[in-house]
Amino acid sequence: MHPDILQGVKDAGFEECTPIQEQSLPECLAGKDVIAQSQTGTGKTAVFLLTVFNKVMASGPDPSGKPKALVMVPTRELCTQIIDDAAKLGKHLPIRSVAVYGGVEYGAQTGALKTGVDLVVATPGRMIDLYKSKSLSLDGIEIFIIDEADRMFDMGFAPDIMYIAGKLPKKAPRQTMLFSATIDSNVRRLAARYMKPDPVMIEIEPEQVTVNAIDQKIIYVSNEEKVKVLLTLLKRQALQRAIIFTNMKITAERLGRSLDANGFKAKVLTGDVTQEKRQKIIDGMKSGTLNILVATDVAARGLHIEDVTHVINYDLPDDAANYVHRIGRTARAGKTGQAFSLACEDHVLNLPEIEKYIERKLEVEWIEEEELVKEVVASQERDRPRRTERDRKQGGQRHDGPRQKRPPFKKEKREGQPHAERRAHTGKKPAQAAGNAPAGAEGAEGAKVQANVEGAKVQATKEQRNRPGQHRRPRQGDEKRPGQPGKHRRPGGGPRTERHNPNAAQASKPVEKQQPMRTEPEGVHRPIILSEPKEKKGGLLKRLLKFIKKPK
Repeated sequence: MHPDILQGVKDAGFEECTPIQEQSLPECLAGKDVIAQSQTGTGKTAVFLLTVFNKVMASGPDPSGKPKALVMVPTRELCTQIIDDAAKLGKHLPIRSVAVYGGVEYGAQTGALKTGVDLVVATPGRMIDLYKSKSLSLDGIEIFIIDEADRMFDMGFAPDIMYIAGKLPKKAPRQTMLFSATIDSNVRRLAARYMKPDPVMIEIEPEQVTVNAIDQKIIYVSNEEKVKVLLTLLKRQALQRAIIFTNMKITAERLGRSLDANGFKAKVLTGDVTQEKRQKIIDGMKSGTLNILVATDVAARGLHIEDVTHVINYDLPDDAANYVHRIGRTARAGKTGQAFSLACEDHVLNLPEIEKYIERKLEVEWIEEEELVKEVVASQERDRPRRTERDRKQGGQRHDGPRQKRPPFKKEKREGQPHAERRAHTGKKPAQAAGNAPAGAEGAEGAKVQANVEGAKVQATKEQRNRPGQHRRPRQGDEKRPGQPGKHRRPGGGPRTERHNPNAAQASKPVEKQQPMRTEPEGVHRPIILSEPKEKKGGLLKRLLKFIKKPK
């Protein structure tokens, strides 16, 4: 190994190899394809970083600036963690590395790629975006590494990994390595497509998945007492740094507010947090300014924070493998730690699967009722701001404040306008007849008012005629009253007409249906006009012949 690499290892504080490093590092340095399974926090990251450094230093950087090594990871946190470890181990090396992940602008990443890099650590989504935009070239890749391989496939990244692996150079020799805490048969079958035949399989103590140095205990609680029990644990234990895991984002947000209300400074880390805020939270935990972190499983993988003394599963995970990765945030690098799990009614059924997976029974911890801490209920804030109907119509943002009180309805007054004219505006029938002018309307004033009334009546009548669907509806009993035109009745009140029968030779033509009656002003009656009966077949021709033969 290059002397500058050994100097970086010494400066980083490494003195002895862990079992996984001892067995896998010689195989990786020899250029073989490796599938390595080991417990969380045993130094797998250092294995493939030292392999990449040794390869780049032996062959030299690519003159064109194309990357020689590609590391694929499932989360942004793990991506930044590997870059930090690369900076420590490669402190004395002229090796350039860049982290490629989503949630940030493209400018800094594309700028680093243009200047030239040797190592790229990327998440699948942003990696594919840069490749399709031709900002990142894969032509010079000599080492392909998949870290947290089982998590990559579990999170649905299998198609992305296959797409990226298919774009790597096919003729040039390539070394492929997979590292994870848990590797099943499905991962091995998928990985075998892109690895050399018979890759080296390294398993360190597969019968014992969790670290012995972690003191694991289970506490049975009810849903109503979960927060009280958690507060009791936080006050009872000598906490230096603690990570509290929940299954859902909304649970993490509510728990964060409860801890703040009860005097515990805590930050929430979920999938919706921006990358800038994520980095500030992680830096706060590493520096010691933040002691409690509430997180979902997004922070369970690849997050290396020194001296995490306690891990608390506020919710038992649905996947047993996630339990191993959660508690693996403590007791790292040979240190000790404690892990408490709260088993409530909603998640206690996950316990048998977890105990089967880790092949041990969890020790039960009891908390007396007198020991429970009194909880200070957090303010009832909405998890998501409410959006009013007005905001939906106008496309605005959600409304956080109280609903605005609607002003009382005020009737509009039209001053200086006659009563009948105001009624005409509403389309209603004027209340006064044509000849009934208001009392006291004499001379010119009375004539003017009467003219206005007549004009309003005529205008209302025209509007009603021109409006579609304003015809008079049939009154109840129209069909029963003799002498009144109604449905299927002649104007004279005769019997109903028979419907036309085309098979009957002597059948008479039915009378056409009359048009609906229009509403007329009072005192005006229009006659009902029925259509003339049609000429019988050949009637016009007979009359024409009769006219021609008529003697002059």
